[in-house]
Amino acid sequence: MTPLVASNARVKEARKLSRRSVRTERRLFLADGPKAVEGALSIDGCVVEVFATPAAFEQYADLLASAVVSVVDERALASLSDSVSPAGVVALCHHIDAPLEHVVTASPRLLVICADVRDPGNAGNVIRTADAAGADGIVLAGQSVDAYNPKTVRSTVGSLFHLPLAVERDPAIAVRAAQARGLTVLAADGAGDVDLFEADLSGPTAWLFGNEAWGLPDELARLADQRVAIPIHGRAESLNLSTAAAVCLYASARAQRA
Repeated sequence: MTPLVASNARVKEARKLSRRSVRTERRLFLADGPKAVEGALSIDGCVVEVFATPAAFEQYADLLASAVVSVVDERALASLSDSVSPAGVVALCHHIDAPLEHVVTASPRLLVICADVRDPGNAGNVIRTADAAGADGIVLAGQSVDAYNPKTVRSTVGSLFHLPLAVERDPAIAVRAAQARGLTVLAADGAGDVDLFEADLSGPTAWLFGNEAWGLPDELARLADQRVAIPIHGRAESLNLSTAAAVCLYASARAQRA
């Protein structure tokens, strides 16, 4: 089998998915690396095809056994990956986000709403943490980064495919939808009046996280049922978004599973 080269028409079309406008128009994206490909292949109908180098095709033979695989040369694979050291496999995938009402009406006990999170690495880390903490879904709301940004997908290390995802332009709609389903919405807010470790986290909860630089707009934070602060015992001004999300989500997971 002669590997496809970077100038191959299918490779060139797939490479266009590095642009958000193309991803949005075609509702396709690239999942880079074996964990992401494994996650994508676990969802029926998600993967269109997998691009793999000859070495990766052999290394991941079991993983790719049931996939449609196009063998490509190293240069072609590198053109599809934004990684410094590509792992040799990239999946062409359909978008997997579901309508907000589908995610919320599944009666989640732990939900994450990200409002205007802009950094793709942060978004990916929050998705990965939500997955690890046992969250039932995640909503990227407002002007949040594209869930299918290559860096976001890579940062989730496959978790993007493990829990339901919704994209909602208006964060307030996501908050009200969660409340309508009986979830207590907790705004993570450094100026919050409830200490995280004194809050009752045992019931169904939606955590609301804001932008990395300016946090939550006051009008959005006011919609939450409580504004919760992580206590800072040292001299640090605050925690970064992904760290704060990990602390809050694991506090909820511990309370809900006690």
